[in-house]
Amino acid sequence: MRHLVASLLIAAALVACQNTPAPKPASAPMPQEKSPETNAASTLSYPLTKTVAQTDDFHGTKVADPYRWLENIDTPETRAWIEAQNKVTFDYLAKIPGRERIKQRLTEIWNYERYSSPQQYGGKYFYTRNDGLQNQAVLYVADALDAKPRVLLDPNTLSSDGTIALKGYAISEDGKHLAYGLSSGGSDWEDWHVLDIDTGKNTEDVLKWVRYSGCSWRRDGSGFFYSRYDEPKSDVLKAENKFQKLYFHRLGTKQSDDQLIYERKDQPDWLFGAQVSDDGRYLVVSVARSTENKNLVLYRDLAKKHAEATTQTLIGDWDARYEFLGNSKSTFYFLTDKDAPRQRIVAIDLNHPEQAHWKELVPQGADTLQTVAFVNHSFVAEYMKDAHSDVRLFDVKGKPAGTIALPGLGSATGFSGRTFDTETFYTYSSYTAPPTVFRYDLKAGTGSVFRAPKAAIDPAQYETRQVFYTSKDGTRIPMFVTAKKGMAQNGDNPTILYGYGGFNIPLQPAFSPGLITWLDLGGVYAVANLRGGGEYGREWHEAGIKTHKQNVFDDFIAAADYLIHEKYTSPHKLAIRGGSNGGLLVAAAELQRPDLFAAAVPQVGVLDMLRFRSFTIGKAWESDYGSVDNADEFKAMYAYSPLHNVKPGVHYPATLIITGDHDDRVFPAHSFKFAAAIQAADPHGKPQLIRIETRAGHGQGKPTSMQIDEMVDVYAFILQAFGIAG
Repeated sequence: MRHLVASLLIAAALVACQNTPAPKPASAPMPQEKSPETNAASTLSYPLTKTVAQTDDFHGTKVADPYRWLENIDTPETRAWIEAQNKVTFDYLAKIPGRERIKQRLTEIWNYERYSSPQQYGGKYFYTRNDGLQNQAVLYVADALDAKPRVLLDPNTLSSDGTIALKGYAISEDGKHLAYGLSSGGSDWEDWHVLDIDTGKNTEDVLKWVRYSGCSWRRDGSGFFYSRYDEPKSDVLKAENKFQKLYFHRLGTKQSDDQLIYERKDQPDWLFGAQVSDDGRYLVVSVARSTENKNLVLYRDLAKKHAEATTQTLIGDWDARYEFLGNSKSTFYFLTDKDAPRQRIVAIDLNHPEQAHWKELVPQGADTLQTVAFVNHSFVAEYMKDAHSDVRLFDVKGKPAGTIALPGLGSATGFSGRTFDTETFYTYSSYTAPPTVFRYDLKAGTGSVFRAPKAAIDPAQYETRQVFYTSKDGTRIPMFVTAKKGMAQNGDNPTILYGYGGFNIPLQPAFSPGLITWLDLGGVYAVANLRGGGEYGREWHEAGIKTHKQNVFDDFIAAADYLIHEKYTSPHKLAIRGGSNGGLLVAAAELQRPDLFAAAVPQVGVLDMLRFRSFTIGKAWESDYGSVDNADEFKAMYAYSPLHNVKPGVHYPATLIITGDHDDRVFPAHSFKFAAAIQAADPHGKPQLIRIETRAGHGQGKPTSMQIDEMVDVYAFILQAFGIAG
């Protein structure tokens, strides 16, 4: 049921998009001479952004919001502002020398085959493949692992610009039908369809207004469970998402005839993720109310007829996280952080569900237990050991049964398979190793390569080091630093520092064509594993939320200090980048320490901390950020909120704000208003630009061509800020 919480997290897509992180400086003085980007900025003329008389009162504090009108993003006035801003930005970017060289190398590296881990249903294997430069990955089916696959669904044929994406899919147990969700222009809204796998043709089943939901088939293939909202009565991009409901869709019927399985009319913020157990007996429902890592668990006996079945509560307290792994008859297995901040595996008998009767199978260990798969009636457990993967096996009673050896300091993900399967598939990658898909035979205890991509790189040229540094309050923080071998620590390396620090999301090593391109440009790439993330369990996460959020910014700034002190780089060659919650991180850091960075790239960031809950799913983020209704939490947010901490007369780093004009997760007005504020505060300093993609959302499903163009712009902008473009 991981899809439920993952879909809520505001940067799931962008965490994976660590295309350009690297180190940052802290104590070296800024050069006194005018840099090239300052000279260029002196010729910039930003669009005039009007102000309005808007003031809000928070616990007696009057807060002006002069750019509130930019929240009406589809008015002619706002559209004209977007067009004018883009003209200034793209004219500036187009004049930076060396762009073609960057694009050529980036495209060359990006052009490699990428596969997902296969799933087996009805004797057939299903997986996605991107041949390299396709805008969207294509879904294939094969009659055997070594058989020639055929195309089952190609999203690239659904739009001319590649902006219709396959967001999720589920295959019926007999391998005869595929339910799949499509989104357009990066939206979180999805339309679900059903495909007849043998004929390759769509049925007449169409489901609308699906958001933050996967689907799960009944084992007899008669239909599937999914969650949806009622059709919005106002702006679909801006409207708050309330009262999600859980339905069963019977194959061959209209959506209007779907059976309502569960709703809570008294709980507008609850969300439901449903999963049919592998034996087909139970429907297990995870209930979330925000992005906090706490949920309820309900279940329903599918052996009973719909009229007779009731949805029962198994776990009814908001006290911890519970992830259903599988079951053996009436015994359910969960991964949980209940009484275990780094997580453990427990068994709960439906006949005796009281906590006193729970059985601990795999206790909490020194490392964080991140994910678990229940395959071959055994547990495949992926641990995080200082933010990289370590995979261990346990039998159904929790007895250790060996490990799965990994090639190096990287990440292992996937571990697809069901309770009765004897094989599992997983993907391994690192900062310098493209994702390789492995098959592991759980009976024989042997592994083999299913697909190994060949990228236009020589991994032996690069190396990743894991270092540890001390934050402001003495906390020990890990960081990965990747560069070409033989890099001189002379304080003169172009560096990008990447971070996230929120929502219990860990940053683990992952391959990126953008990363390698940056290294080939002579750069260093650093990723700091900040508090607020999930690297060390619940306590690590909670140390970076609500009134403790400043810890995250302190950790990030300390990472820069370390990189400068250790002579990886210096302030005039350090850029910071992050997306979504990481966009907040970057903007807050550049405002708090403008002397420390030459460039900042906040992407699809949460930048107005006093208004985020007013749009789409924003209220769910109060579990991490806090609520303006709480005086202490308001005070903490107001102290770092980027929009409210821009100060006139301060010379800020060169800033490239990136958003999509129809981002319906982090509403684009966050970026619009911040851009207006920083341009007004520093009109004659370094460039303060906003790049607004007009056919994109939060980042998920973004076409390859768009990703490449965006990355070229980011690197060109950063190198220009460093004074070394060309």
